[in-house]
Amino acid sequence: MADVSHEWLERNFPCKWACPVHTEAGKYVTLVAEGRYREAYAVARRPNPLASICGRICAAPCESVCRRGELDAPIAIRAMKRFVTERFGVESMLDLSVLSEIYGHRTRRHPEKVAVIGSGPAGLACAHDLALLGYPVTIFEAAPVPGGMLRLGVPEYRLPRALIQLEINAILSLGVELRANTRLGPGLTLSDLKAQGFAAIFLAVGAMQSRDLAIPGMDMDGVLKGIDYLLNVNLGYKVEMGRRVVVIGGGNVALDVARTAARSGEAANLERNLSVVQALDVARSAVRFGARDVLVCSLESEIEMPASREEVDEAEREGIRFQHRVGPKRLVGENGVVTGVELLTASRVFDENGRFAPQLVEGSERVVPTDTVIVSIGQTGDLSFLTPEDGVSNRQGRIVIDPDTLATTAPGIYAGGDAAFGPRIAINAVADGKKAALSIDEHLRGRPRLSEEILVEIDVSHRYERTLDYEGIPRQQPPTRPLSRRIGIAEVEECFGEREARLEGTRCLHCWTNTIFEESPDEGTECILCGGCQDICPEDCIEILPSAAIRHLPASARELAPILWEGRQEGSIFIKDEETCIRCGLCAARCPAGTITMQSFRAESKEDRGVESVESVERSA
Repeated sequence: MADVSHEWLERNFPCKWACPVHTEAGKYVTLVAEGRYREAYAVARRPNPLASICGRICAAPCESVCRRGELDAPIAIRAMKRFVTERFGVESMLDLSVLSEIYGHRTRRHPEKVAVIGSGPAGLACAHDLALLGYPVTIFEAAPVPGGMLRLGVPEYRLPRALIQLEINAILSLGVELRANTRLGPGLTLSDLKAQGFAAIFLAVGAMQSRDLAIPGMDMDGVLKGIDYLLNVNLGYKVEMGRRVVVIGGGNVALDVARTAARSGEAANLERNLSVVQALDVARSAVRFGARDVLVCSLESEIEMPASREEVDEAEREGIRFQHRVGPKRLVGENGVVTGVELLTASRVFDENGRFAPQLVEGSERVVPTDTVIVSIGQTGDLSFLTPEDGVSNRQGRIVIDPDTLATTAPGIYAGGDAAFGPRIAINAVADGKKAALSIDEHLRGRPRLSEEILVEIDVSHRYERTLDYEGIPRQQPPTRPLSRRIGIAEVEECFGEREARLEGTRCLHCWTNTIFEESPDEGTECILCGGCQDICPEDCIEILPSAAIRHLPASARELAPILWEGRQEGSIFIKDEETCIRCGLCAARCPAGTITMQSFRAESKEDRGVESVESVERSA
């Protein structure tokens, strides 16, 4: 075993370290390519208790750093996660004992009770990990249903409500207690929870309030706030709207609002039963679908919009229109009812330092007629439940925390997710919940946190082979429901078929596998300078130079061969560009002396060593 730094791992496992919970994306993608689906699910689920949900809505930061993207397009990692969760996740209806296979049997039991406030992704992840650590956990949720913004903010056409409930049921099966319709406030304070015997508290109350737009006309009828609109629709309440809808905002929530409005606000009643859904008048819904004219007005240009390109493309396919680089000056109306939005052209959105500093051009006013305006320009938290006696500091709508431990200014109270950091993607909130669970465990056990040292095991493979022409396989696009069938709450993105999933998994570049150049006179593997590796490399990333030529190389390259600067100026130097290498293994296969081998690295945290689980299966080379 060899010790390496986080920096080394980030260079060699970019997808894993871009994921806030460090999911080994490359590992489960490759297992899918090999048809080892159960093992792939274990890899995807072990660090992420909401793997099935993330397989549908994760913003996939892992894909943005995927090295395959430098060649053509990144691996469709999120879609691959959905593929394995549909076979072995909560939606597969398998026995929940599969969790025991992944995490092992729990033997530790601790007496200290922990309260988790909020059942969004941060709260659920914290409760999940605390339960695995042996603590009795109670989740307090203000809404009548659990899930936080996953259930009340994300539209059902993106995330089915039945799936959310199944994911929550899996967490509750670990012994977690849920108390819905229980809001912190005058009737239940943090002091009350402490008096009830809770030794630690995690605040994961989210950011459930829409930010206000400071322009005239916001108090007129027909003006809605984005989060309020989604909350009402997702709770099954009827929302009265006109035919012409203007959505103000350019983020993903604004797109959720616009696409929900285009579906005529079909109520996703959480209590409706399946027979009612099946009896839905499809013809009537089809007539209503698309009947509304929905316009999204954003300050940003099409390139600058914070909403994901995928969401924008799907919205455009559904007939939603966009106006870019415009900002509202005021809302106009008659008899207290909104009739239009007066817009100004935005000459810029960000200043020369990249800070948000929009400038609107006076004299460019124009009025867009509308019947309904939905403002979706951001979210903030409701921290009115905090009292001075609690000792929990907050600033500008966010709870003040230590970013390393998520501890608040009050002993034994921790906070994370949107309540502490502001609106972010769901997987960030999951990571916060997991970090809080470890911090609470440290606090209650009175011992240092677990070591973060990373160990790397070297596995030398003498038969490293890749699928023929894998570098030429194009990215497989997840299938989507045809426009004619996007009615009401029908899910838009669908799951990969087996053929497409395995083909997509084959595209992975195996970043954990490296070309190792190592000579051994005893083993007869001294380089004979045949140049075969350089000739066969399809990416021209290998070069063999006389050692004397090193003086012409940049200083960064010289540092890689310090021995040449210690008096020796003989022999040759082997240079390889790791960023360009596609891990095809042809150089190792071509090497007649066996000087070059392909070596795979398996990283694990110290605390995971000796823990027997499906994930411990080594990567096959």
